[in-house]
Amino acid sequence: MKHVIAGSGPAAVAAAETLRKTDSEADIVLIGDEPEPPYGRMAIPYFLVGNIDEAGTYLRKTPDHFEGLKILIKQDRVTGISVDAGEVALEGGGAEAFDTLLIATGGAPVKPPVDGLDLSGVHHCWTLADARAIAGRANEGASVVLIGAGFIACIILESLLRRGVALTVIEREKRMVPHMMDDTAADMLKRWCEDKGVTIKTATQVAKVEEGKAGDGLVVHLDNGEQVDAALVVVAAGTRSNIGFLEGSGIKVEDGIVVDEFLKTSADTVYAAGDCAQGPDFSGGWAVHGIQPTAAEHGRIAGLNMAGRATPYKGSLSMNVLDTAGLISASFGRWQGVEGGDFAENIVEKDFRYIRLAFEDDRVIGALTLGRTNHIGVLRGLIQTPVHLGAWKDKLMNDPHKIMEAYLAQAGKRAQDYT
Repeated sequence: MKHVIAGSGPAAVAAAETLRKTDSEADIVLIGDEPEPPYGRMAIPYFLVGNIDEAGTYLRKTPDHFEGLKILIKQDRVTGISVDAGEVALEGGGAEAFDTLLIATGGAPVKPPVDGLDLSGVHHCWTLADARAIAGRANEGASVVLIGAGFIACIILESLLRRGVALTVIEREKRMVPHMMDDTAADMLKRWCEDKGVTIKTATQVAKVEEGKAGDGLVVHLDNGEQVDAALVVVAAGTRSNIGFLEGSGIKVEDGIVVDEFLKTSADTVYAAGDCAQGPDFSGGWAVHGIQPTAAEHGRIAGLNMAGRATPYKGSLSMNVLDTAGLISASFGRWQGVEGGDFAENIVEKDFRYIRLAFEDDRVIGALTLGRTNHIGVLRGLIQTPVHLGAWKDKLMNDPHKIMEAYLAQAGKRAQDYT
């Protein structure tokens, strides 16, 4: 039996290791297109600020880890798939045959249609190569423009600030982190960043980027006529599933690769996991969740199913936790609420503290918090465990901070019911 995995991120590694645990004799080939050992992109910000070296980003720290498991890592890029022939085409030439295939190619950064983004000094922050280039220009006091203020952009923002740069953030939407926060939370986050010396321009787009007249640095032109000089421009305008190579394969794709509860695609021998997979959502729908915990769990479940151990995936909870210049924010589940649902919220503007709970009937289905570091796991538990709060809903409506009390009350009730 030969299992081929396209990709080398968390989903790919988790799948490869699961396959080896399940089948000691199978051939396992992991195909990645970067020269470094498999690493985690979420560790790149820590590398940028010097908390870890490059080896600290590696998903497995032992140098011969994959060799010891007899997992072959091939540096190449999958450019196409023939399901009927059971093989993938490789950019370096030739093909790799498979009995089962896992597509774990992750996401790719979006490049906005803006002139000048190919200039020297303009970088995404997606690969270790990007991080090296950014570190070479993001020196203390350097003027840096960050295009984007979404989830990934705010992680990069934190790293750039810690390098001591003079930072300007350009976001085309009317608020920061628009897919994670409502207007109230986003306004508080913006004011927090501005208090830290960051210039934030929302509802603004970059019109073009040019080289400076003296050939020194860059000039960023905005759609409102303003210009910003920069030694470095970092593009973090979102990501999309890396699935373009599937065109003509017959494998069904929408926002990502469509999979069933076993993470199998529309082709019987092909599975998908991680940021490229449109998989089961905890709320009952199907979605692409571009977060590392989901990717790793996808990989584990896909590996079991590829090895013939039928294991359904229960669905991932949409969850984001962000540290932006020291302000912790989090969103869980259906934080935007549902039609006919209720909300409970509490705001302390001066302390940058905010909590908002979303209800469906008497169940918590989503939450949004700012300035809170305690009981985050409790919030997740209330949402993932579909408990009916009964009278505790009214108590939370009056004071949404009483989430721990509500959780313990429901846990006690469940224990009593069990006995």
